[in-house]
Amino acid sequence: MNPRKKTSEATIGKIKKLRQVLKTADVWVDEITNGDKNSLSKAITLLESTKPEHQLLANDIIEGCLPASGNSIRIGITGVPGVGKSTFIEVFGSLLTEQGKKVAVLAVDPSSTISKGSILGDKTRMEKLSVDENAFFRPSPAGTSLGGVARATKETIVLCEAAGFDVILVETVGVGQSETAVNNMVDFFLLLKLSGAGDELQGIKRGIMEMADAIAINKADGQNEKRAALAQTEFTNALHLYPPKNNGWSPKVLLCSALAQTGISEIWSVIMDFKAKTQDNGSFYLHRKQQDQQWFTETFFDLLQRSFEHRPEFLERKNELQLKIDENKISPFAAALVLMQKINQR
Repeated sequence: MNPRKKTSEATIGKIKKLRQVLKTADVWVDEITNGDKNSLSKAITLLESTKPEHQLLANDIIEGCLPASGNSIRIGITGVPGVGKSTFIEVFGSLLTEQGKKVAVLAVDPSSTISKGSILGDKTRMEKLSVDENAFFRPSPAGTSLGGVARATKETIVLCEAAGFDVILVETVGVGQSETAVNNMVDFFLLLKLSGAGDELQGIKRGIMEMADAIAINKADGQNEKRAALAQTEFTNALHLYPPKNNGWSPKVLLCSALAQTGISEIWSVIMDFKAKTQDNGSFYLHRKQQDQQWFTETFFDLLQRSFEHRPEFLERKNELQLKIDENKISPFAAALVLMQKINQR
């Protein structure tokens, strides 16, 4: 290779990076709203960055994209590992793109606290959908902070909507507290279950049943069809034990097989029925407003806690009280009141 050409290519690369850094928020917003996937990906990276200058720019980009957002149906999808979420999303997303819809898949992916590795993996799990021109895939490894990744995912939804994606699929790993966080940022929550694997009883016990707007029993094919039908009856009966939802919607239990590609369009029909009904009675947009208010409150208190944890005088007093708790000289509740009084004295 010609050394001069090599140097020239390196210089061009540096210039491109410099231009990315110097881009104003308005330029970012224009590119995103024009459907530029490359700018969308880089803007999401800014959201996930811990650098203050990146966060400031990301906030400006979000603010600029807000007027162009809100025109999608946001769908949360969860289920225990092995239930077939990846295959389901691949088939479900492909069905929608074939109908001309633009689909964004956001994976809330808590990393292992031991290995720091990703639990969900990457877009190689969805080979067809990840290369679809009408699809966008973005995993978000959380590290040790689910709250951080949840906030980034919430704002990523805004960016994807501004970029023209009209269906947002938010996938969770199906373990831990990620389902609650995702439920607080989507319109419709879909729970994938299995039959014949002890999953029926587990599903009835878990509080996640209360969050579900629909339960889809996956892998309802072949010799598993009868067991799936039985599970459908059991889950339907179990749902009657829970109080009715405030939005007037009655959760449905459906059968599907992502592998055989059966029952997928029926799930989409149920989601469209849900959207129509909740928009008619006004609960659809009320729910979104309530979510935004909840995120505002949670984020404020999270930032408030962080601000105090970085103050030496606060940490010193906190450590003193923790030592007294260990020595059984003060109760945890009394210690918390003492610390609060210390804060209020400032």
